[in-house]
Amino acid sequence: MSTYDENNVFAKILRGVLPCHKVFEDEVALGFMDVMPRVDGHVLVIPKVHVRNMIDIAPADLALLMPRVQAVGLAAQRAMQAPGLTLQQFNEEAGGQVVFHLHFHLLPRHPGVAMKPPGGPMALPEMLAEQAERIRAALRD
Repeated sequence: MSTYDENNVFAKILRGVLPCHKVFEDEVALGFMDVMPRVDGHVLVIPKVHVRNMIDIAPADLALLMPRVQAVGLAAQRAMQAPGLTLQQFNEEAGGQVVFHLHFHLLPRHPGVAMKPPGGPMALPEMLAEQAERIRAALRD
């Protein structure tokens, strides 16, 4: 098992130290807008258990998490009226992981629309708030 840093940005979001545009939350997971979205409606889903990556999470916790990932992904796809969805998950620096708290990227996709490069510019908070509301509404439907 890898070392978990309690001061990573997602741990701070879970503690309420840093803000986020929430789309989903229950006892297992938190879903929120990526502040540097690669596409419109780019959502992250993280477990509330403090684990560094998918290799470190207990299978039982992963089994509880995945239905939430699926539900938020479907809601993001519907809210953005996207015919497709890309799911990304990275493990460790060599695998492309930047924030060392397990997280899943949910990216609604449209034909012919390329994703922006990772680490791009921060989105306007108003845009994230509007998209988050659309995704929350799709989760309620």
